[in-house]
Parts: sequence; structure tokens; C-alpha cells
Amino acid sequence: MTKRLSIIVVEKDRDRALTIVDGLREAGEMDVLVIGEEIGLARRIAERNPDLVLIDAGNPSRDALEELTLASAPMQRPVAMFVDESDGALTKAAIEAGVSAYVVAGLRGDRIKPVLDAAIARFHMMQKMRVELAETRRALEERKVIDRAKGILMRAKRIGEDEAYALMRKTAMDQGRKVADVAQALVTAAELLK
Repeated sequence: MTKRLSIIVVEKDRDRALTIVDGLREAGEMDVLVIGEEIGLARRIAERNPDLVLIDAGNPSRDALEELTLASAPMQRPVAMFVDESDGALTKAAIEAGVSAYVVAGLRGDRIKPVLDAAIARFHMMQKMRVELAETRRALEERKVIDRAKGILMRAKRIGEDEAYALMRKTAMDQGRKVADVAQALVTAAELLK
């Protein structure tokens, strides 16, 4: 059994909200909550913790757009935004804020499901890229620490680079730790002894 998708719809206009809800209902079983007031939006979204946020912003100002996207936590979940007119600066701001789908003049019931599917797919792709980037940065930082530690050992023990690394690796294995952790301890100790 698949989990029902939980969606928050941010829409002030009742008729437009009904169009969105009808489009969602036709697309399948979903738990939908419509929020018409922007006041307390971040708190209400956090309390509900939906799978997706759909924002029908009409003609938002840049400030309203930033407030809506920040409140909907686009780095935590997919966010699809529908606007009435194209504006390059607003489009750029929405994408930079992490909005997964930014649709101009596209609010029709039959288009909602494909847009949501695209928003979810794009969100997962971006999330995977953010994780990979964080892991790459961590690995690079570990590499820098290991290189510094090798340099310290090479100077202190008058040994070559391969011997310094082998010594750190053996120490890590003996202590059940990662080489990067042993290297960090060595660098920290060397800084204390300066």
C-alpha cells in the first residue's frame, strides 16, 4: 500500500483554491489542506509537515515570493509555484530559493498532476546533488587534514610521504578509527604544541 501524498495548497482566492483541489482529487488520493492566509504560514506548514507545497501566487512581489518560498521550506520538500505572468527576476528568485517547479499561466486542473510529478522528481534530483556535494566537500576537507598530518609526521619523524600515511593508517586500524580522525587529532595536537 502506497502512502497518500500530503499536500498544502497556499491560495487566498476560494475559487482558485477549489480549482486546485479538484485537480488534485482527480489525480488520485491525496490529503490536501488549503491555507488562505500567509500569516503564520511557516508554522502551519511545519506543523503539518506535508510531502509537497503548492503555491498559487498570482502576481507576487519579490518580497512576497521570498516570504512564501522561505515559509514553505523548499530545501525540505518539493514546492510548486503557479504565477499568472512571467517575470525574469521573480523566476530567478524562485529557482534560487529552491522552488522545484515554477509555472507561468498554467493553473488548470488537468496540468496540476504533471507539474507536481515534475516538482517531486526535480526536488529529489536536487536533493541527491546536495548530498553528493556535501559528501565531496567533506572528503576534500578530510584529504586536506590528512595531507597536513602527513606533513607533520614527515617533518617530525624524517620519513617519506608513503611511510607517514602508512603510520596513520596503522594507528587508525589499531584504534578502530578513521584515518581522517587520526589525522585531525595529530593536526590538533601539533597546533597545541606550537
